[in-house]
Amino acid sequence: MSNILEIKNLVVSYGGIEAVKGISMEVPQGQIVTLIGANGAGKSTTLKSISGIVRPKEASILFDGEEMVGKSPDYIVSKGITLVPEGRRVFPNLTVMENLKIGAYLRKDNLKDDLEYVFRLFPRLKEREWQMAGTLSGGEQQMLAVGRALMSKPKLIMMDEPSLGLAPLVVKDIFRIIQTINEEGITVLLIEQNANMALKIAHKAYVIETGKITMEGTGLELLENEEIKEAYLGKSKK
Repeated sequence: MSNILEIKNLVVSYGGIEAVKGISMEVPQGQIVTLIGANGAGKSTTLKSISGIVRPKEASILFDGEEMVGKSPDYIVSKGITLVPEGRRVFPNLTVMENLKIGAYLRKDNLKDDLEYVFRLFPRLKEREWQMAGTLSGGEQQMLAVGRALMSKPKLIMMDEPSLGLAPLVVKDIFRIIQTINEEGITVLLIEQNANMALKIAHKAYVIETGKITMEGTGLELLENEEIKEAYLGKSKK
């Protein structure tokens, strides 16, 4: 299976502090890949580097074989990478429909089919399409953030903590949607505090600690690993 994304020796510094210390990872085409780790481990910085929001000190970031380091965020979106940021970041004073259309800001073609696709995934957004985004519940705002990202027609969708602050039932909905998006052909790179849920749906998983990849394997392998159970799943060794 070919890799849609290859990261080699990613180093990111903020001031004199290295947040990411030379990580390398691969995201195979059509899979769900998750990156788990504690707060401050470098997960979000990794996604921001791929998106072009943060410029690495050094790295090679190949997407579909093309080098992305040094490219603008707009260019990276146009090539097929989109980010659902932590905290949802919807535009509260715009309607659901206006937020969705912002996701398609680089497109010149007809949006009708893609709007219908988003509303099929998220029927609640259809019901609220003319409602101000700031009046939606946390779960609905997360659905809107994912829907907005899908409007750019991505090949790779990156999600930063999609379950953060959501009720357990809503979290199940969000993870079901992530699997559906993936089954319909979009590759997913997922950062998630809920390691248990993330590893259950991931084909491949990496553990990042203090800016370095310390472990990798299939989601199932890491789910069964005793160190992972103790550190991230709240289960102590017997």
